[in-house]
Amino acid sequence: MIKLNDVSKLYERHVAVRNLNLEVHTGEIMGIIGHNGAGKSSTLKMIAGLIAPFSGVVEVMGHDMSENRGTPAVKKKIGFLPEESALYANMTVMEYLTFFGELYELPKKQTLARIEELLTGLNLPERTKLTGELSKGMKRKVAIARVLLHDPDLLILDEPNSGLDPLTAFFILNYLKELRKQGKTILLSAHNLFHVESVCDRVTILKDGRLVICDTMDAIRSTLGHREYEVLFHTSQPLDYPLVDGNYRVRTSDLNELSDLLHQISSEQWHLVNLSVHESALEEIYVKLSTLA
Repeated sequence: MIKLNDVSKLYERHVAVRNLNLEVHTGEIMGIIGHNGAGKSSTLKMIAGLIAPFSGVVEVMGHDMSENRGTPAVKKKIGFLPEESALYANMTVMEYLTFFGELYELPKKQTLARIEELLTGLNLPERTKLTGELSKGMKRKVAIARVLLHDPDLLILDEPNSGLDPLTAFFILNYLKELRKQGKTILLSAHNLFHVESVCDRVTILKDGRLVICDTMDAIRSTLGHREYEVLFHTSQPLDYPLVDGNYRVRTSDLNELSDLLHQISSEQWHLVNLSVHESALEEIYVKLSTLA
C-alpha cells in the first residue's frame, strides 16, 4: 500500500525527516508517534501528496508520489484529515458535505446516500445545524465524514482525536476499527499513546525525523518493554513477603522464580488468590526511548 525509501524532507535548514524507510500494509492501522517536531505531520503530508520530499521515493498504491505528488486517480483513493480542520461555519452539515460531494464529482443521489450512511455511522444527528454552532467533537465527526465521503481506500489522519472528550474519542477509535474490517488502510498520528496502543496493528516511533522502531506492540514490548508477574496467595504461615489485604504478594519478572513459587503454593496447599501479568504500556516504552541519546 505505502512504501517510503530513504525519504528526507527539509524546510530551509531544518531537517524534518531523515532517510526514512517505512512500509504500510493494505488493511492495517499504522500509528505514528513522536515528540513535537519528530516529523510525523511532514511524513503524513508527503504520503498524501500535499508536499514533496527533498529526496527519496514515496510510493502509494503503486504510484510514485515523489515527483508530481500523485495523479488525480490515486489522490481520489486517499482521504486526508489534518490536525486542524476548519469547517465553513455558515453552512449546515448537509450543505457542507453535499458541497464536498460535488467537489469529488460524485452523483447527487450517491452523495446523499453516502452522507446519510456516514452521519448514521458516526452518530451525528445534527444534519440541519450550522457547522459553526457544533461542539468540537461534532465538528471533528463532520470533518471525518468529509474525509470518508468519496470512500477512499487509504485514510491519513493527523491527530483524529485532538481535543475531544473521552467518550467521543472512544467512539471514533471504534469507528476506525470498523473501517479496518471494511478493508481500509489507516495511517494515523496521535499524542494519546493509549489510543494508539488500543487501535493500531503496528506502531512507528519517530525521533528527530528518524525511524526508531516500527513493529507490533507485542514485538516492541519484547524488545524494549518489561513483563512482570504478580502472585497473590494466602497461608497462615508467616512468610517474608509483603501482605496486601491479608494476602501475600510476590512480583517477579523471572519465570523460574514464578514457577518455583507456584510449585511451592501447590505442594504446601496454600490458597492461590490471583495470578496476573503486567506489561509495559506504549507510554512507558516511549518515555524510555525519549530519554536515550
